[in-house]
Amino acid sequence: MTHPTNASSADQLRALAGARNRIAIILTVLMIVIYFGFIILIAFDKGLLARIVVPGLSLGILLGALVIVASWLLTWFYVRWANTHYDTAITAMGGGRGGRGVRGGPGEEKGGGPR
Repeated sequence: MTHPTNASSADQLRALAGARNRIAIILTVLMIVIYFGFIILIAFDKGLLARIVVPGLSLGILLGALVIVASWLLTWFYVRWANTHYDTAITAMGGGRGGRGVRGGPGEEKGGGPR
């Protein structure tokens, strides 16, 4: 029989996993749009990318660098979100104990009880 606390915890974990998946999908779609937008510009508007922004720097080189910077920023955003929301929620649910308390996890004997 399922204990009410376990059901509530399972619902919280499902909601948290859903939030993580939504963030991951949004960030993935953003990166795909940025990257393939740049690739489409390369394929169909070489003249635009050949324009000189400042001597020695074309728009294509600038946008290529911005694609890389965008990937860093999206990664930073995800790590920050995970550290402040996801990891905090997992720890609050009791899952951030470094594997202790999980049957067969580190710090536990085969019998399942604490040392």
